[in-house]
Amino acid sequence: MRASHADRERAVDVLKAAYAEGRLNKPEYEQRMGRAYSAATYGELNMLVADLPQGPVPGQFVGPVAPVPATFLPPPPRPTNSYALASLICGIAVPFTGVSAIPAVILGHLAKSQLRTSNEEGDGLATAGLVLGWLGIAFGVAIVLLMVGMVAAVSTP
Repeated sequence: MRASHADRERAVDVLKAAYAEGRLNKPEYEQRMGRAYSAATYGELNMLVADLPQGPVPGQFVGPVAPVPATFLPPPPRPTNSYALASLICGIAVPFTGVSAIPAVILGHLAKSQLRTSNEEGDGLATAGLVLGWLGIAFGVAIVLLMVGMVAAVSTP
């Protein structure tokens, strides 16, 4: 592949750094500089800087890549508590089923107790399931009380 002016300048920068560090003597530095400015391909530039610490021109290095130390990696994702997820699903299903409010509350409380001792995520899911479950129960109780009131109003003479 043909090299550009920027590629030649990068190789010259590597040579300048090597000369400044004492890795190249003056005649070798001058010889390599002349060859760098007249190089037409990446291969020619790589041969000029391959034995230097900076290695070949950036982006052209082919070889083993050192693994990233675990210190610099993001922590692995924590698993989501299954009871919390089930509580949310039951809470969302309350308007459609009407009877899933009680399981939503039970599963939400189970999830909250497990989340205190485990290294799992899902506190928000459990809270949402609890809220939806309790709202469903409250709505159900309100409907029952309303119906009882209506029956009592109709049956009194």
